[in-house]
Amino acid sequence: MIAVITFAHDLDSIHHDLGHRLALASTARPDVRHPRDHYTAIDTFLAAASRHNAAMVDAIAPLITHLPGGHDLAHEFLATSRVYEEALAQVKAKLYGSSYAVSRPWPSIWEEVHREFGAVCALERRLATALLTQESARPEADREDLGTRLHHAELASPTRPHPWIPHQGVVGHLARAVARHVDHFWDAAEGRMVPEPVRHHDREHQGRLAQYLLADPHLEEE
Repeated sequence: MIAVITFAHDLDSIHHDLGHRLALASTARPDVRHPRDHYTAIDTFLAAASRHNAAMVDAIAPLITHLPGGHDLAHEFLATSRVYEEALAQVKAKLYGSSYAVSRPWPSIWEEVHREFGAVCALERRLATALLTQESARPEADREDLGTRLHHAELASPTRPHPWIPHQGVVGHLARAVARHVDHFWDAAEGRMVPEPVRHHDREHQGRLAQYLLADPHLEEE
């Protein structure tokens, strides 16, 4: 139970970080003297958002499908996350001058990203709530620190949007693994800055006992 509560709190931190990065990216503007100054804010948001979205699909959504009545929620999340990823792909296309996005104005693109970001965050919170509600029905051996599970998945996820590769099952997992290796190659070749995934360590909301049960106490000195 504690692990799921921690996961929900971690999600709040991740959403706050991504929301901040999205605000910076969507308001970044080039000028005549520095025509590429907006690239960093936008590309950094793309990397963080793409990696988190892929990790949720790979590491968390499959857990929901195994909950009683969880199939429909998981399906809704996967469909929404794909639409969100398509919006992120539009940002990438516009940023790098793709012919199919070059005529679309930035305000229209960012409006779509903000809308889909809100939708996917709301569904991610519903996933966390479903896990919390059904935790007592899961075998003790299956309970784990879902925040750590998500963090490890983010470290192994693609850093660019890939909305048109398979997303579900073993095929989806393998497709993301291939995409991650390709992205890693290009990240290194381009000297791209990819931020570390958020790993929340503020445990005050859990109380002393919960922190010690998690073997991760963060207590103020008395």
